[in-house]
Amino acid sequence: MKKMVFVSEVFTSVPITYSTPLQEKVYQVLQTLEMTFQRVETDEVITMADCQQINERLTMDMVKTLFLCNRQKTNFYLFVTCGDKLFQAKAFSQALEIPRVSFAAPEQMSEILGTKIGAATIFSLLLKEAGNVQLVLDQAICDQDNYGCSDGTTTGYLKLATEDILQKFLPYVNQQPKIITI
Repeated sequence: MKKMVFVSEVFTSVPITYSTPLQEKVYQVLQTLEMTFQRVETDEVITMADCQQINERLTMDMVKTLFLCNRQKTNFYLFVTCGDKLFQAKAFSQALEIPRVSFAAPEQMSEILGTKIGAATIFSLLLKEAGNVQLVLDQAICDQDNYGCSDGTTTGYLKLATEDILQKFLPYVNQQPKIITI
């Protein structure tokens, strides 16, 4: 049976209150960069399966954002791919020509990205703690018109123009992503 997740009406304005410092920073930067967005508020959403009703409400497909690290936990990667793609560590590592990676620990996600499991977002690159995280984008994401992601929480989701992410946000955070096809 499909789990029903509450999804609010679509908003085009910032939230009245913020639940995390990262979430507040996200909306400040969206306004600064004049990036238009649509957003919804939801019950807590952790899995890609739970995102289906969000996708329907915002008429787009949510990206999958994974926080990965090497065995020594010294190199970190934020990998953004399509929500329906299975993650294959071997293919990812081969595409970047690096040793095998694994998922970073929840504590590292909190400390470096300012989020918890289910809320990983490209917007964590706003945080100085994420300064050494390598952004890796799946080419398929770059080819989409819309970019759907968390606002840094498990209860707020955004629809933005992919072009705005690539041409406004990434230069703002001084990030040159590696783009791979897997």
